[in-house]
Amino acid sequence: MLWNGWGDPARATPLPDTVTGLLRDWLGVKPQPTASARLDEITLSTPDLESAALQALHAALGDRAESLRTDTESRIRHTRGKSTPDLLRIRAADTTDAPAAVALPQSHDEVLAVLRVCAQHRLPLVPFGGGTSVVGGLAPSGKAPFVALDLRHMNRMLDLDPVSRTATLQPGLRAPEAEGLLAQHGFTLGHFPQSYEWATIGGFAATRSSGQASAGYGRFDEMVLGLTLATPEGTLDTGRAPRSAAGPDLRQLMLGSEGAFGVITSVTVRIRPVPRTRRYEGWRFASFDEGTAALRRLAQDGPRPTVLRLSDETETLIGLAQPEAIGSAVEQHSAGCLAVVGFEGTEQDTARRRAAAAAVLTDCGGELAGDEPGERWAHGRYAAPYLRDSLLEAGAFAETLETAAYWSRLPGLYAAVRDALTTTLTENGTPPLVMCHISHVYENGASLYFTIVSAQGPDPVEHWTRAKHAANEAILAAGGTITHHHAVGTDHRDWYVREAGDLGVAALRAVKRRLDPDGLLNPGVLLPAD
Repeated sequence: MLWNGWGDPARATPLPDTVTGLLRDWLGVKPQPTASARLDEITLSTPDLESAALQALHAALGDRAESLRTDTESRIRHTRGKSTPDLLRIRAADTTDAPAAVALPQSHDEVLAVLRVCAQHRLPLVPFGGGTSVVGGLAPSGKAPFVALDLRHMNRMLDLDPVSRTATLQPGLRAPEAEGLLAQHGFTLGHFPQSYEWATIGGFAATRSSGQASAGYGRFDEMVLGLTLATPEGTLDTGRAPRSAAGPDLRQLMLGSEGAFGVITSVTVRIRPVPRTRRYEGWRFASFDEGTAALRRLAQDGPRPTVLRLSDETETLIGLAQPEAIGSAVEQHSAGCLAVVGFEGTEQDTARRRAAAAAVLTDCGGELAGDEPGERWAHGRYAAPYLRDSLLEAGAFAETLETAAYWSRLPGLYAAVRDALTTTLTENGTPPLVMCHISHVYENGASLYFTIVSAQGPDPVEHWTRAKHAANEAILAAGGTITHHHAVGTDHRDWYVREAGDLGVAALRAVKRRLDPDGLLNPGVLLPAD
């Protein structure tokens, strides 16, 4: 993973001249006067850890070489996540959130041992999976030195039950590795978020992740049948049956806890047979409202596709599937909104659902656009973060945010967030480019995923902070949830507190005090630090 960008450095490509021209003409984007700092140019202060604490951490990790790292590069690579403000700050050599040390355990027992040492020496600890957080989930509050707990060595499949169709996976297993292990036995998890190439199983559980095929496979929290949590107070095991009436479901309490209650050390998930066929296609609608109505009908009455997404007029016009295709629809004067509809499964089931869905979409005013838009989306489904980096290099500011609401509230939520972003990001009479798509659908509602592009300006982080705050206020006022799948982190925390209410927050604080009495686990993430 790039230390100051997204993903594999070999896949980073500059924007075509046509795109940089569009950015200049539409948004007033200008090349940045200063380049990003180089990794070898950044210096860090000596880790502010007592020698006794370092020795105890080494012992907890079996005194293995490289199991505890305090070198500059390791600390920089574990500094914050991958939001646009995170990247702008690290490119400017801002390392104020760098950990004092990076611990790399290999087992549940070693995680427990590290937690005991941190409790003894009052060291905050932040679990670290793929480092893909875009909501400040890896930047704890406070000025105390903290330990980043990198789970990369806990990357095995512990069990596979083909009869029950379950698998138990360690938290540091990256999604492609998990899919590879399951595929050897003819199974898939079916979880493919945009962060798929780099995110981990533990991260999916800790953030209630939702994949791009959630219409067919469900969200990650729906896939989890059990998990094990290491806490400063001991081990918590949940889930001995697929469903139970034995009190409140502790699995659901731990899912989405973002490392604030404990460290997830294994996850038991539902798995499905690898689909025999996959088919993705495009459908066009005259308007976002018309396309939304069509998606709602499929979500409520069926047949439910495996993938179901709808871009609004602006996103359709721009065309984000491939960087080289950006702006091509402008030349073609394409109108309306594009939906991507995908089907996975057996050949017979896929053909049946596709034909039935086509009848519904046609009846709702849709026009089949063929396989090309769907296949183009499938080919570029993980490319957007790379495009974001290329936009930053060109001098543009690009960021995303997401929310969800019931179907009846969705139009008002869409308008409110667009207005908030446009108003706060307009500079010198030039409005930003605000795009949106419905990314996940349910019987009772759907999510909205916004992408924003503008000129960076003199202080892009402060400018985005104001816009993000305005959008958050608009989300709550319009009846949406503050986050659908990016999690709470620190960016959404203050609005999550309002969404949960005083009594709800008090209940969560009581859980944290019991599992983490000293408040050392990811302080300030999910809940304000005491």
